[in-house]
Amino acid sequence: MLESEGFEEGVQELADYRSEYRLTSLDPVRRRSAVRLELTFLALVITQMAHSVEEYHGRLYDVFPPARFLSGLVSSDRERGFVIINATLAAFGLWCWLWPLRRHWPSAVPLAWAWAGMETVNGIGHPLWSLREGGYTPGVATAPLLLALALYLMLQLRRRSF
Repeated sequence: MLESEGFEEGVQELADYRSEYRLTSLDPVRRRSAVRLELTFLALVITQMAHSVEEYHGRLYDVFPPARFLSGLVSSDRERGFVIINATLAAFGLWCWLWPLRRHWPSAVPLAWAWAGMETVNGIGHPLWSLREGGYTPGVATAPLLLALALYLMLQLRRRSF
């Protein structure tokens, strides 16, 4: 009988802990801030998808040595490897938004910071590469939007309210 009571108390403690991370437990100002952060993250993931399409059409997997290397690790057909890597990245981004961010898991903040960091590097790296090459390089058109969204996400994370 004592074990059952301890189990029930543990379940209730877990439920109480999890409810702290629910939007419904937040005041209206914090709720708006949390929703804005979630939407910014989603916009960043969707922009990354568009960025991947731009890179694919520009054959990044053939013209950029790191992309050529990574794509070749996944498949002997670098084009297929590139698609697999980018589809996996998109799926992971959507998963991060659907579960950790929207449910306010403790892992949400580190995951969002990792995405913001990755996209900041992406958003800076592509224009620098284009400057070095003296013209268009695959991904440079969408890179500024990635950078802007990543920096905005970082700003929101510094002010985060969940």
